[in-house]
Order: sequence, then C-alpha cells, then structure tokens
Amino acid sequence: MESNEEMARSLLKTSSVSLRTKLLHQTGVSLYNTSHGFQEEKVKKILEQFPGGSIDLQKEDDGIGILTLNNPNKRNAFSGVMMLQLLEKVIELENWTEGKGLIVRGAKNTFCSGSDLHAVKALGTPEDGVALCMFMQNTLTRLMRLPLISVALVQGWAMGGGAEFITACDFRLMTTESKIKFVHKEMGIIPSWGGATRLAEIIGHRQALKVLSGALKMDSKQALSLGMVDEVLQSSDENESLGEAREWLQQFIQGPTEVIRALKKAVSSGKELCFQEALQTERDLLGTLWGGPANLEAIARKGKFCK
Repeated sequence: MESNEEMARSLLKTSSVSLRTKLLHQTGVSLYNTSHGFQEEKVKKILEQFPGGSIDLQKEDDGIGILTLNNPNKRNAFSGVMMLQLLEKVIELENWTEGKGLIVRGAKNTFCSGSDLHAVKALGTPEDGVALCMFMQNTLTRLMRLPLISVALVQGWAMGGGAEFITACDFRLMTTESKIKFVHKEMGIIPSWGGATRLAEIIGHRQALKVLSGALKMDSKQALSLGMVDEVLQSSDENESLGEAREWLQQFIQGPTEVIRALKKAVSSGKELCFQEALQTERDLLGTLWGGPANLEAIARKGKFCK
C-alpha cells in the first residue's frame, strides 16, 4: 500500500508536471478558479455595468505588439469594461505565435491612474473587492507569463492600479517628468492586483516596504536609483518616446521568434517554479530548438560569437 509520503510525492510530481506543461505551451493558466470560490462569469457581469474607455492592441509585422490603455478623460483609469477588454487582449496575445515583444502604454501622454472610482464605489463589499482582486491577478499573471518580452512605457502618471500594472511587465521605461506612486495606503487598502508581491521581487523587500508604506511619489531619477525602471528616456513627446521605447526593446528581440519566446518562457519558469522543475522546463524548451532551423543556420555560419 502506498505510504502518505509516497502519495504526497506523486501528487506533487503530477501537479508540477501539469503546471510546467501549461506554462510551456501557454494554455492560459489562471491563478484562481471555482475551487478558490472565484466565479469569473459573475465578476464579468458586474464589470460590464461600468463602461468607458478601451484597451487597444496593435500587432505589427516586426513582432512587436503595442497595448494602449485608452481612457484619457480619466487619466486612463480602468473602467469595468476596460478590465474585461484587457483579459481579451491578453488571450489574443497568448495566441499570437508571431509575437516577440510588447510595449504597454497609456493614451495622451499618461500611463494610468488606477481604477475608475465609479466602479470602485459600486464594488463596496469585501467579497466584491476580493473577487475583483482575483480577476485582475489572473489577468496580469497571464500577461506576465506571455512568451513576449514586455516593457511598460511610463509617461505622465502611473498611480495605484497603474503602478501595479507596470510591475507585471519585464521592463519599465520612464520619461523624465513622469511619476510612479502606489497610493493604496492613502485609500485604506493594500495593492490587490499583485503589485506588492511583484514590487518586492523587482526592488527587494525592504525598498518595497518603504515605497508602499510611505506612499512614495517616485520621479524618474528616484525610480531609476531604486531599480524600479531600467532607463529614463530622452524625450517626453508621446510619439518620440514610443519610438525610443521601440528602439530600446529591439535590442532584446532581435533573432528568431522561436528562440526569443523560448528564452522568455525559460526565465518565467525559473521565476515561478522550484529549481528542479525550472531545470526540467529549460530542458523541454531546448528540445524544441536544438537541431532546429535557427540552430542549424547559426552553426552553418561558423562565425565567431565573441565579437
């Protein structure tokens, strides 16, 4: 008869293989489902009641997607409909096999001021808040796991939920005059879209605690010093800064699409899975590339790779 220890080990192996396979093949894994008490369709019906703005996606021939938060009359604050549209766009990106990179930006030279207060006031119970938390954590985790190298372009304000959003991207760029602020303490809550967890990973636990408990307003210089952003752009013009962000991203997505996507998947697994499972994922990903067209072409060139 199988011992409890053997049963536990078997269950762990089964669940880890399942998660590894889903992450590897990008089947759209969500953190929460009905087993966690999360009723997605019920949440969607509530969010549909709060229109305004849109989430726009442009997929370009060079493999770069541009995701735009478009609600400029409210500093690109998320309406309920925008939250639904964000999930739709993330699913579309999960199925975009030609993609290599993603730029996330806000319309009209500002990033995002968080959630539309009309929706926030209507979702007034703890149960409503937790349901919205699970919905947005699901969506932003799926965005984070995309096999695309992503960069948030922060122009103007990234505040509240907007500040949380940028932590779901691989990199962050700021214009000189832009600001980042986690205002949650001042609202009597904590980050709920995964922002606190991801911020601690990006800048370390001590600095994250300072930023969150102090509700610090970070300018570009301070954000760069903390490691919150990767570079401060020269231009503050909406179109010129987008061009700079595109040029910055290009240095990381040059090369065969399948290689760039596999690299992102390998790093994502290293971040989310335990060491042994991450190594196994790396092995599986290598198996999709070794002896493939990009590998054979590189070998045939016989070039020096240390130039």
